[in-house]
Amino acid sequence: MSAILPPSERIWWNQPIDKLEFTWIAIALVWSLAMFVMMIWWHIYGNQNLANETYKTTKEMYAAKAQAVVDQYTVRTGTEAEKQFPIVKPPAGSDIYMIGRLWDWWPIYELEQGKTYKLHLSAMDYMHGFSLQPQNINIQVHPNYDHVIKITPNQAGVYSIVCNEYCGIGHHTMVGRMYVTKGGE
Repeated sequence: MSAILPPSERIWWNQPIDKLEFTWIAIALVWSLAMFVMMIWWHIYGNQNLANETYKTTKEMYAAKAQAVVDQYTVRTGTEAEKQFPIVKPPAGSDIYMIGRLWDWWPIYELEQGKTYKLHLSAMDYMHGFSLQPQNINIQVHPNYDHVIKITPNQAGVYSIVCNEYCGIGHHTMVGRMYVTKGGE
């Protein structure tokens, strides 16, 4: 195409498609269709997708459930670095409730390696991000919703919880933890 051509011939859609250009269009179309099929396959068979459930609740109802678990299974209170939070050791297979609020994840759980738990998450004020490392779980936690995730910690140690959704001036301090012990400890 040239600027010397008359204006009616400078319109690109009036120009014939070159063989090389048509080849690249065909490659891009085939590749996009292949990726579309792979996205569906990854969604169905991939292990990266959380099997989570979400229920509508109220802040009061959720806080009462969380407090009941804390009252029943608290084994000790955390140190100064743990903000004097209760450390809760529920039995395997139980429902555990974690509250996100400015600027804490409450309480601290002590779980057993290889055991499955139903982790319930909710926020008491604003939307927060829940990132559990090294499990690589990442979910947005909304107020008035109970997000339920089945977790099975596969290695012992300290798991970090980080809020990765900006929630205000103290966002950078919104961290929590979970302890995972080997069975029988």
